[in-house]
Amino acid sequence: MHFNNPSRTARAAAVALAVTIPCVTLATPVHAADRKPAQAVRVHDRLVDIPLKGGTATVDTTTLRVSARTARGTVELSAPAANAPGTPGAVTTTADGVRWTYGDTGLTVTARADRGRLLVSVRSTGTADRTLKWPVTGTGSTASALQLPRGEGLSIPVADAFWNGPDAGLAGSDIAMDSQLSLPLWGYSAGGVGVSYLVPTDIGTTLKVTSEQGRLRTTAVHAFSRAEDTTEYTVALSLTDGSPVAPAADYRAWLREHGQLGSLKRKIQAVPANEKLLGAFHAYTWGGARTAEGVRKLRALGVDRMWLGYDADDQPMTPDAVKAAKEAGYLVGPYDSFANGQDPQKSDAPTSVWPDKVYPDFCVERADGSPEPGFHDRGCYLSTEAFEKAEPTRHYLADRTRKMTANGADSYFLDVDAAGELFRDHSAAHPMTKAQDRANRLARMKRLADGDKLVLGSESAGAWSNQVLAYDHGSGTPVHDGLWKAQRDKEKWGGYTPAKAPGVFFKPAELPAPVAKAMYDPTYRVPLYETALHDSLVNAERWELSYDKLPRQKTDRALLAMLYNTPLNFVIGGDSLEKQGSELAALQKYFSPLHRAAGTEAMTDFRTLTGDRTVQRTVFGDGTLTVTANFGTKAYDGLPGGCVDAKLKGDKEPRRLCPSDVNR
Repeated sequence: MHFNNPSRTARAAAVALAVTIPCVTLATPVHAADRKPAQAVRVHDRLVDIPLKGGTATVDTTTLRVSARTARGTVELSAPAANAPGTPGAVTTTADGVRWTYGDTGLTVTARADRGRLLVSVRSTGTADRTLKWPVTGTGSTASALQLPRGEGLSIPVADAFWNGPDAGLAGSDIAMDSQLSLPLWGYSAGGVGVSYLVPTDIGTTLKVTSEQGRLRTTAVHAFSRAEDTTEYTVALSLTDGSPVAPAADYRAWLREHGQLGSLKRKIQAVPANEKLLGAFHAYTWGGARTAEGVRKLRALGVDRMWLGYDADDQPMTPDAVKAAKEAGYLVGPYDSFANGQDPQKSDAPTSVWPDKVYPDFCVERADGSPEPGFHDRGCYLSTEAFEKAEPTRHYLADRTRKMTANGADSYFLDVDAAGELFRDHSAAHPMTKAQDRANRLARMKRLADGDKLVLGSESAGAWSNQVLAYDHGSGTPVHDGLWKAQRDKEKWGGYTPAKAPGVFFKPAELPAPVAKAMYDPTYRVPLYETALHDSLVNAERWELSYDKLPRQKTDRALLAMLYNTPLNFVIGGDSLEKQGSELAALQKYFSPLHRAAGTEAMTDFRTLTGDRTVQRTVFGDGTLTVTANFGTKAYDGLPGGCVDAKLKGDKEPRRLCPSDVNR
């Protein structure tokens, strides 16, 4: 296993399809039910009026400024482009919208109404690479909160001093939409209305966040490049009800409309073992916890569902241990990675050793012909195109998977593949663009899930992978860059010894205050990922941030997990199970019936119930499950601070959990 390298992650790109605006409390975009024929587009001077659900958008072709007239007044969807798009030519009417060209820059724009959205597409027809800095958002005086899908999701008051300051690490940052956001979107709330921005063309698009006069603003920057195959740029803009999760609801609707929304129910039908994810907590095992005896001890505690994973080292789970796990009702599978290659004589990881001349022949090549250095500069990153070209005859990936599951494992965790770190490969033998890289990853993950019938997971899954994965570890965590610095402090965080219980996993640690605030302050957290994808795949936190790793955040993390109906992640060893077993069992016993009932249901509502946002409520399906969490210190309507109430349809009384009562 390895940690994401922040510098590499910052360069990566990997999520597709979504741009959003401000929203309020319901997870339903204003336009969702709109299926009426579009009204006529009106062209006057250099302005174009296009009907939206909830109003009429006006696009200024000279500057690309976009505003919307609504029943509540005028809402600014975008300020003028931050760099001049060029001199606009005449506007011509198309079958469903309008088109114009900036002749001096080679950009052609089409704009039309699409299911209640304003869909703007920009195509570069020139030979030179160029950028467009648009839309420019959050500039209106009424903008109140920015929604950002970092991990599970954040809704940040635009004038919040912490988020505008240096400790938050947000203002002044450039966020690659294809790799650093879990969903390709952002949004704003603005006093009872909102705007959602979806970017289907996330590869080549960066979201720049700035603080201007103490308020957060955002600008999308798209790089047009023929070589990178990013000459098309599309943004879908929608008026919403202002809910903090409305951008995600808009994106969910987009995915459904385009046949790109996965279904956990269908995945269970195709691979019945996927059903064992429902009600299961997740844990990586070490030492005695990997043995048949260790598995039976866990089951004897009353834990009826678990996903058990193990590192790709010299002591994998044996066939007897895997059999015991299956008999207990658990899923079990190895960690693997297809991403790294090293010299077999010097490799420091079994997953980096490949046969023949995979290393170095399959290395991704940079523009200067040098290999793309691997994680922490170990070996190289391997080209997905090289593997795809070789697989029909050499079966390197199929042989690896067969070897890794020879013990009977029914699950698989494929590190990095869905995390979005995409590469341009300049090799003459296996050239590829980032878009081809993504397509290759999807193809090989689909083979593991559909062909090998494995319960497939990956790291920090971008939404583009939602149809092929059954679970992920990482998209539940809104990572602050300070986390990587904290993890490098081996004295405080722990290292990779002892072998049966490495400190990096087992040693309790404390996050720096700004990092903890940015990642786990519940008043900023909103379930964007779950609103979009709860019924598509099971989402958990990063695997190295086990529930016991951060003692100060345990109560809030437990409440968030129950509120979002997502599993907690653990790391267990032979000795640690004796200490933490009762706590794990108590939490899982509470979670299991809730997730079994609602794990395949959509999150249909999210709202905050108090002005300070410490009391929050979610609903799944048609009232299948309703959860209320109190992150505060004062009781709310009989619910004590630090506790959660969950009510399944048919329950006469809510089921209550106060994590501090079971936390060690």
